[in-house]
Amino acid sequence: MIECKDTIKVGIADMNIVKAPNVIRTSGLGSCVGVVVYDQSRELAGLAHVMLPDSSLTRSGSLNIAKYADTAIKELVSILMKNGARSYSLKAKIAGGAQMFQFTSGSDMMRIGPRNVEAVRKELADLHISIVAEDVGGNSGRTIEFNPKTCLLNIRTVNKGIKDL
Repeated sequence: MIECKDTIKVGIADMNIVKAPNVIRTSGLGSCVGVVVYDQSRELAGLAHVMLPDSSLTRSGSLNIAKYADTAIKELVSILMKNGARSYSLKAKIAGGAQMFQFTSGSDMMRIGPRNVEAVRKELADLHISIVAEDVGGNSGRTIEFNPKTCLLNIRTVNKGIKDL
């Protein structure tokens, strides 16, 4: 029997979950960080495409929780738990956080990629979720795809090829 799998796409400042045999993918990871949280034994995974480190920076009244590291990861874990994941089994893989533009000012505000990576690491640590693999930094964009059956994170980096974590 051939298993039919679908690819669930996650947009920028978006999140979703997937159960095997389906896979989950996001593209356009420049300074953004793709955060995969998964429960291997349940073959269940979630992906958040985090754009910014901290929701306190928001100006508008309506908050897109998927956009910020501090809100997206908590919400993603909550959705995974409601769908059968167990907190003690959760692990994470992350990719992205590139410094896409070179600035001479050295202003911390312009270090969006590195600040996103720091914020994602902090949120995962606060939730006691270990990062088992990562491909962060640099200055190239990435597309990632996660398979909850194999727990492999496939990373395509612009001008750098493909690798699995």
